[in-house]
Amino acid sequence: MLTVIGAGFPRTGTSSMKAALERLGFGPCHHMFDVGSNSDRAKRWAPLASHDTVPDWEYVLEGFRSSVDWPASFFWRELAEAYPEAKVVLTVRDPQSWFASMRTLIDNGPARLQSEKLAPEMAGLVENMMTTRPLLERMIREGLGSDSPFGVVPDEKETIAAFERHIVTVRESLPAERLLVFDVREGWEPLCRFLGVDIPEGEPFPHLNDSKMMEESIERLMKGEKVGLPFHPVE
Repeated sequence: MLTVIGAGFPRTGTSSMKAALERLGFGPCHHMFDVGSNSDRAKRWAPLASHDTVPDWEYVLEGFRSSVDWPASFFWRELAEAYPEAKVVLTVRDPQSWFASMRTLIDNGPARLQSEKLAPEMAGLVENMMTTRPLLERMIREGLGSDSPFGVVPDEKETIAAFERHIVTVRESLPAERLLVFDVREGWEPLCRFLGVDIPEGEPFPHLNDSKMMEESIERLMKGEKVGLPFHPVE
């Protein structure tokens, strides 16, 4: 059963949030990484590409106590209704830097992971991505308001406008006591206060998966190196 629901768009510090929530005892935390790395999880999400599908959230998110990033955050409203006791965290960042990060993600993610140069060891990752491609296209179309083909960077002005509308919509849809609007640069204090837990003493707030780290990880994937999630080398 979910206790924390992330409502923020991808590239708003969601991998840092995943690490932070798991450190605070709200894990496992569902992230797009869990879909890309697990064929069963990808198959659970795939039917939600259709508006006619009535989600069984207990099945889709089985084993998780919290969620961040797409695809879960795309369904933030439905999850908030399904889990009325759960708190919601809307991760935000500067719109311009967010779009630049999204551009990097698209340029170095879907397009390159479909390349014929990809190492054979990464076939499973590509297969999972293709399993959920119709859902990804739905999220891009409805979430970003874009009809750009999969793997193509959408229009900057329209996408930033969609990003800003999303923030307003979430703010206006939930009571203040249930919602935290959070920039991961704020660190532990506002998040821990909102969730009613102690700040981890002497531990810096996790900051993971910035654009440079992602680019380097994609390069390792292309070479067939083992890369953990979220995108860090496997020792």
